[in-house]
Amino acid sequence: MVTATATAHSERLDLAALMLTLGPAAPTLCAGWNAADLAAHLVIRESRPDAALGILGGPLAGWTQHVQEATSNLPFVDLVAKVRNGPPTLSIFSIPGVDGLANLFEYFVHHEDLRRGQANWRPRELPPGFLDLLWGRLAKGSRLLFRKVPIGVVLERTDKATPSRIVARRGNPAVTLRGSAGELVMRSYGRTEVELEVDGPADAVAAFNSATVGV
Repeated sequence: MVTATATAHSERLDLAALMLTLGPAAPTLCAGWNAADLAAHLVIRESRPDAALGILGGPLAGWTQHVQEATSNLPFVDLVAKVRNGPPTLSIFSIPGVDGLANLFEYFVHHEDLRRGQANWRPRELPPGFLDLLWGRLAKGSRLLFRKVPIGVVLERTDKATPSRIVARRGNPAVTLRGSAGELVMRSYGRTEVELEVDGPADAVAAFNSATVGV
C-alpha cells in the first residue's frame, strides 16, 4: 500500500540524491535560491523552530533570513546529509504521522523545484498510487491555495481513464486547469513551469495568470 509517509520519505531521499548530483549552485524554481539555499530551508524548517516561524514572513522573517544564510553556507555534503537523514528526534516532524501530513507536498514540490530549474526538464511518470495521494491531498487544500484568485477555478485531473474534478474556487467567470495530478499540484503552489491546459474566457485566463496562487 502506498502511504503519504513512505512517499514523502522517498521524495526526501530522491531530492537529496539529486542535490548531490547537481551541486550547491544548481538553480531552482524558488526565486533567488540555488540547491544549497533549498537544502538550508528544509533543514531549518525541520530542526530550527525559532527560525521556521518566520518562513512565511512576519516579525521573525529577518531572523529566519539570518539563519537561512548561515545554514546555506555549511559544507554542502553535510547540509544534504541533514536533509536526507530527516528531522532530529525532538522535532515535531519526528512525531509518527507528521511526516506524511506535513511533507508529502513539501518534498514533492521542492524535488520538482530542483528538477525543473534545470534545462530540458520533463514531467516525471509517477506511479498511480503516488498520483492518487497527491490528488486526494489537493482536494483537501485547494480552496486555501487558490483563495487569492479573483475568479473561479476548476482542477481537472487527466491522468486516469475517467477525469475527476475539484472546484478549487467558486466564481464566474472561471478557468479550468487540466493535467496530471502532479502538474496540478505544482501549479497550485504557484509554479508556472508546468504542462497544463488552461481553458476559459480570455479575460478569465489573463486574470488567473496574473493572480497569486499558493500559500
